[in-house]
Amino acid sequence: MKFINLLIISVLSMTVMFGQAEDLKTAKKNLQKYYLDNSNTEALSMASESVTKAFATGTIDQDADANLLKGKIFNEIANSAVKAKMLEQEPAIIEPTAAATAAMALANAYQYAEKKGPKKEAVTAMVENEEIINNMAIFAYQQNDYAAAYENFNASLDVSKALTAAGGTSRLADKALMDEQMFFTAVSAYSGGMKAEAKPLLMELFNNGSQEVFVYDALFNIASEADDPDALKYLDAGMKVDPSDSSLLFSKINYYLQRGQLNELIGSLEDAKKAEPDNISVFTTTGSVYDQLATKAAEDGDMTKSKEYFGKALENYEMAQKKDANNFDVNYSIGQLYYNKAAGLVPTINELSGDISPAGMKAYDVKKAEMDGLFKQALPYFQTAEKINDADLNTVIALKEIYARLNDLAMSNKYKAKYDALTAGK
Repeated sequence: MKFINLLIISVLSMTVMFGQAEDLKTAKKNLQKYYLDNSNTEALSMASESVTKAFATGTIDQDADANLLKGKIFNEIANSAVKAKMLEQEPAIIEPTAAATAAMALANAYQYAEKKGPKKEAVTAMVENEEIINNMAIFAYQQNDYAAAYENFNASLDVSKALTAAGGTSRLADKALMDEQMFFTAVSAYSGGMKAEAKPLLMELFNNGSQEVFVYDALFNIASEADDPDALKYLDAGMKVDPSDSSLLFSKINYYLQRGQLNELIGSLEDAKKAEPDNISVFTTTGSVYDQLATKAAEDGDMTKSKEYFGKALENYEMAQKKDANNFDVNYSIGQLYYNKAAGLVPTINELSGDISPAGMKAYDVKKAEMDGLFKQALPYFQTAEKINDADLNTVIALKEIYARLNDLAMSNKYKAKYDALTAGK
């Protein structure tokens, strides 16, 4: 029984081998037809199907001749697509990664070939492949197909190494060209969400002192997402490469904002104001940071520091207002600044309300007057903000609360009704 089973396995193995040989023979025959007539894309398609079928079992992966044939076929598929693209036509055979497939097959053909002839053929085909794969990568990149762009760009780096190791001359032997190819490989990976693949390429560019700001910004983003404490070193290095590029500065600002590192943030914001003096959002953000610092200082009982920070917040908001008096964010922010300071007095006033002694009542009146004065200062800014955007809920809430604090119940009820109308059904 065992002998019969072995015989059956042997027969099946021979059948598979015979089928593979026929598939490779058919593929070679159809490739020759295509060589004779490049318009015969049907023959090229059939060659592709046959060679793919032959490799499907995984038993000829180390066959030099089979890999050479596969490489030549997929080279032609990719090359026909390049020609079609250049003529602004649709390729007859759509294989976005055909050049990458060819590159791998040709590298295998060279590796497993034992004679000089096949090795030389593999090298010649790899030289052809370099130009083809580069064009395929560029086309994919231009179409925002970053996955295909990465696969082709990355394969171009591999085929360059294989070609050099084989004694051939790679187009990427030029260091500047190699750096550029590596850069676009990294960009494609990063833009396609393949950050794990992008990182080693970006790190190599970083270590080589790349002059591309993208490298530093991308490394910073990858590091900060991983909570790497050294994330900022990439931004600082990039800012030295191009001090005039403000994108890294704003990445740094956002980094500090997300982590609530307000004191560290101030210096970066002051730099941003110098870099972009007409950018209103920089001034409003700076004002907001000082506002938060003022609130924190007050909570800590440092009223001197709180007053200083309040003044800096107002100064930045007013600078922004001079640039655009009808900016919603600016007017809302100034109103909020006064409102928050007034609201900060409420706990003290509530505490004083329980003291009916003459001194207590006097202290209450002083604080109440101070609070009312701040609400009155906030009022016109919220009114202006409402004129600019009358559907903003936070503005409506602020106006309702201010009028209630100032004992103008009619106006407070008016804004309550407006709030109810805006939130109806929500």
